[in-house]
Amino acid sequence: MAPSVSERLIALRKILESGKSSTQEELRDMLEAKGHDVNQSTISRDLRKIGAIKGTDNKSRTVYRLSEMSSESNFVGQSIGDLILNITHNDSMIVIQTSPGSASLVARHLDINRPADILGTIAGDDTIFVAPSREHSIKQTILAIRDSF
Repeated sequence: MAPSVSERLIALRKILESGKSSTQEELRDMLEAKGHDVNQSTISRDLRKIGAIKGTDNKSRTVYRLSEMSSESNFVGQSIGDLILNITHNDSMIVIQTSPGSASLVARHLDINRPADILGTIAGDDTIFVAPSREHSIKQTILAIRDSF
């Protein structure tokens, strides 16, 4: 009998809790060694389910860690604020450009800390859309975002 989804998620979490950041390929290999039949799409979905964050290692590879580890302000030798390249807006939406692979880490920080009444964030690889609670407070929200790092 194949392991269940919950058993696979537990195994994935344990791999990430070991403190080794890993690429999706490495995670797939480790899970398959534990009897879990997975592909890249499954790994990607599972990483989102357990709240893993994406970053880069010292070889510039995209790696994953548990979000609890991301509460530290140091990830691969940088503070979270150093990952932000630019913040712009269009009077209704704030857009944050980050270093490649860093958007989910920065967005997670914003979602946890909620500076200046942020409704929420949507993160891609290097871009975050931030929905402020009110249009008239966009500039205050941008200042609060910068101050939160």
